This record gives sequence, structure tokens and C-alpha cells, in this order.
Amino acid sequence: MIKASLKNPALRKRASEFTRLVRRSVVTPRTGRTHKPQLVTNGEMGVTFIGHSSFFLQIGGQSIVIDPNFARWLFLLKRIRKPGLHMRDLPPVDVILVTHAHFDHLHRQSLRTIARLTRQERGTSPTLVIPHHVFDLVSDLGFQDIVELEWWNTYRHRGLDITHVPSRHWGARIIKDSHRGYGGYVLRSGKHSVYHAGDTAYFSGFREIGKRLSPELALLPIGAYNPPQFRNVHTSPADAMRAFLDLNARWMVPMHYGTFRLSHEPIEEPLQLLDEEAEAAGVKDRVVVLEEGVTKFF
Repeated sequence: MIKASLKNPALRKRASEFTRLVRRSVVTPRTGRTHKPQLVTNGEMGVTFIGHSSFFLQIGGQSIVIDPNFARWLFLLKRIRKPGLHMRDLPPVDVILVTHAHFDHLHRQSLRTIARLTRQERGTSPTLVIPHHVFDLVSDLGFQDIVELEWWNTYRHRGLDITHVPSRHWGARIIKDSHRGYGGYVLRSGKHSVYHAGDTAYFSGFREIGKRLSPELALLPIGAYNPPQFRNVHTSPADAMRAFLDLNARWMVPMHYGTFRLSHEPIEEPLQLLDEEAEAAGVKDRVVVLEEGVTKFF
């Protein structure tokens, strides 16, 4: 079986490309600083970028964490930007959202630790919201309430509406379990709303999400687009700008770049290209690049 695989030119090429990513990752110094998150007052919405696709949100008086991943290594890939905050510095978390089962988004140890820390402080664990058919991956992590959602279904948590929305990606944890769900979320409480796209390529669904749910703030991925076929499942900076305009959101915050080397574009390129796209579209004042761990109030 191994010999047959080695004779396959496509598999050989993929193995060579992954080896190159691993080598570049290992020699890249880990940079960045951790901060203590600031807590909101006066009904503001607070957004703290943890790194990669991980965020700490404060909305509607609740503390939300999305796709928490505090790992120093993603298998053989080194984390090259430190998480923006320590899990122990989070306040008790009300809800955790996981967009899909890929290892860089569903990190079991991070989920287990946040559940334990909140349970120690509050006596109960956070509610965990996941796509359908992901329950078996998280059922042993210490969560008392786990909610599985299909696209366009809404879960209400103490005045906060959480709607699971489509994306163009896939949800498998391993090669053969492609039945698992995936997508993004729109959160709404009072005058504030935020959309986290998860992983996605550009697709017409951005326009539909904008029309149906009108998110105020869009958290959109901009990395992992090289080689070009990666754009079948990821957005480039140009794709993300098209998505932002389709959504008609007020602000955009980029994510899914600079933390792990998952593809072959230079590590600094996604933000540079996004700046050019925002300039061309006349929306530079609406694109907010967050430093890891520094809370931005909207």
C-alpha cells in the first residue's frame, strides 16, 4: 500500500508540499503577546481576536467563545503567533460555538479546559453549540448542554439568538466521515449582531445571509488560498472583500491568517492584499484588523 502511494505522482506532490510547510513552520519564530481581555460596559459589544479563527465575544451581556484553539502545535505545524489571551483569564463563558470539525477549529483540549474553568468558577459548564453530527466528538469534554444545529436553525440563549448559516466548505474530521455538518453563525442581541463565517470559499450564500440576517460585523477568513485550488474551500483576500460587500455589513474583521502555516502564500501577504482590496473598494475605514488579545469595542 505504501509503495503504491509513493508511485502516485499526485500523492507524492502533496506529501512534498506538506513537508515544505512543516519545515518552514518549524524554523519560523513564534511571535505575539498575550493580554488580559477587557470587559464591556454600557451595553457595548466587545470583540477579542485570540488567533486563527478563535474569538472571545461579549454581546448581550454574555461571554461567547468561537472555535477556541490554544494549541502550540497543530500536529506537525507549529503555532507561529501566540494566542492573544490565556484561557485562565477568560471570564466564565456562557456559550461556545464550533463551526466545524476540522482540527484547527475543533480543538478538544481547548474545549475541555474552558468547560472545566467555567465549571470551577460558576458551577456549570458553558453551553456548546455545534453543527449536526458533531456530537460524538465533544460528548466527553465536560459539557452539560450541547446543542446541534442545521443551517438556518436558531438557538436562543437568554436573549441571544444564534443562527447557524451555510458555508462552502466541508465538515469531515477524518477522511471517511464527511456526513458531519459545517457552517458559520450569526449572533444577535438587541442592536448588536456579528457573523463568524467559519471556513468557507466565496459563494452566493453571503448575499443571502446579508439579506436574511443583516449582520453588523463580519468576521471573515482571508488565508489558506495558495495553491489556487485551495480557493475551492477558502476565501482569498479578494474573495473575502466580495463577501463583505455582499453581506452589506458595517465592519469587517479578518481572521484565519498568520497563526498556522496551512498553505503557501507568504505569511504577511493576506493582510497586504486585503488592504489593497479595501482601498480599491473604498471601504478601508470599515476594515478593522485586530491585534491578538486586544479587545475592540463596537
